[in-house]
Amino acid sequence: MASVTALRSRRRLPVLGRRGAFRLHASTLVALLAASSAPTPVYALYQAAWHFSAMTLTVVFSAYVLALLVALLTAGTLSDHLGRRPVLAGALLAEAVAMAVSAAAQGVPGLIAGRILQGLATGVATSAAGAALLDFEAPDRPGRAAVANGIMPVAGMALGVLASTALVQYAPAPTRTVYLLLLVLFIAQAAAVGLTPETARTESSTWRPMRLLHLLHLLRPTITVAPASRPGLALAAPGIVAAWALGGFYSSLGPSLARLVAPHAAHATGGLVFFALTAAAGLAGHAVRALPARTVSLAGAALLIPGALLTLAAPHLHSLLALFAGTALAGAGFGGVTQGALRLLLRPAAPGERAGTLATYYALSYLAMSIPVVLAGLLTNLYGLQASVALYGATVVALTLTGLIRAAHLPHKA
Repeated sequence: MASVTALRSRRRLPVLGRRGAFRLHASTLVALLAASSAPTPVYALYQAAWHFSAMTLTVVFSAYVLALLVALLTAGTLSDHLGRRPVLAGALLAEAVAMAVSAAAQGVPGLIAGRILQGLATGVATSAAGAALLDFEAPDRPGRAAVANGIMPVAGMALGVLASTALVQYAPAPTRTVYLLLLVLFIAQAAAVGLTPETARTESSTWRPMRLLHLLHLLRPTITVAPASRPGLALAAPGIVAAWALGGFYSSLGPSLARLVAPHAAHATGGLVFFALTAAAGLAGHAVRALPARTVSLAGAALLIPGALLTLAAPHLHSLLALFAGTALAGAGFGGVTQGALRLLLRPAAPGERAGTLATYYALSYLAMSIPVVLAGLLTNLYGLQASVALYGATVVALTLTGLIRAAHLPHKA
């Protein structure tokens, strides 16, 4: 791979150097995940205006996640072949279009359409931006990019839900304002990406007359994990599934759970539940960045158990304190799992394997985030939210325990 220094020595010098490009791509991950969580506080307004059920709510949520999953499986490696800049800039512009569609939605179909387009754009952009972070990592600070890949997404989710909660409370037209602000941000970031050096070794055949067939070949659904990263994935996979399943529950049904626990609490409480999860995840991920990746991943998985149990207890205790305490513990576990898993996966991967390995991590994560949430919505419709919470929490606890027991029998070098 050509070095950033060599690339900058050519004519038509890009404006941003290594440090600026690293910060830009980190901010891009923050913005993408902020946009993913921003609708969480707005869902209650949609439900009140359009009178749809919890099942419909989880379908809206999962439309985004499943579209993102499709993008990761088909286009997650595009930036390894076509270059980081064109892929990321195009995905950010598509993200801006998705914000416009969501802002203009007049009912559930429009909302789903916006979320599907957003999911497709986010799937392409996150793998490209995450791989670019690794490309622009300073040689004297190894491991910084893996830490950023773990922290920036959860920081973005926390920021998105907090800002959206504030806009719901105080801004005019809250179902539109948040999307319009994000639209402007994505356009600005797409323009800024054009000022960065290209770091991926692109394939020249891509731009010849046969490029369409080549692109179609690249867009085949694939799962790509660097061979050196596979032991780390085997170790971390159960924790990844458990953590993201909990994250999906809090993101989609967290506001409904807050209303169940405290029916007369302020409207913003529902959004603050998910903020507590993501803020705790970001703080935990930052706090453990210097600890061994295996230890961090397993300790994070262990924290999911008391977090899920306290969340289970909150409706019976009618206690917001128990709900937020459980959410914070689950968030700390989420941060540990993601931080440890990403270091286990990304550090051994070669430059040409980075985007594909990262896309596989996100594919597993969002698959775990979407399917259980749809089932939870169905259970909520059939048996009520409290029963759904109990079954969901018990499943997460069982999965986490299974993963911890399995990890104890894996070789320590994994």
